[in-house]
Amino acid sequence: MAEDDRLLDQAIDVYLSGLKGLEAFISEPSARFALSFEQYLILRSITKQPGIKLMDIAAQRQVTRSAVSRQLKVLLSNGYVVQKRDPADRRRQSLVVTPQGTTVERQITARVRERFKKWVAVYGSERGQMLLDLLADFNKQILQSDQDINKEQGKND
Repeated sequence: MAEDDRLLDQAIDVYLSGLKGLEAFISEPSARFALSFEQYLILRSITKQPGIKLMDIAAQRQVTRSAVSRQLKVLLSNGYVVQKRDPADRRRQSLVVTPQGTTVERQITARVRERFKKWVAVYGSERGQMLLDLLADFNKQILQSDQDINKEQGKND
């Protein structure tokens, strides 16, 4: 049990000293444009897939439509994205990036790439790949599994 307690203490230290800072590190390029990193990622999806629908983004990101809708409001209000009605079905709307949105997406993407290149230069490609593989495995085996269990419990309540 002492080993488990030591690992727990170390996990808490890593969270407090590193993982909380990771969010700020990742979000900095988009924050310059008053966007969260999530909003930037949605803008990027719309840029790469013109005419994509809100429900498609939700499915890709494995979140609810209302979660995407909340993020999308900022993109719409900033004029980065517009909604276009489907001529065949006026109830459906597709999302299209504006010229201003394209400029912002390109600038944020360039900054993200620049920061990532510096990270790889310091940390190294091999160690970076190992870290990403470990985090992906942790996500799959621990986080996703835990979410699936919580979903099942919610159905049974």
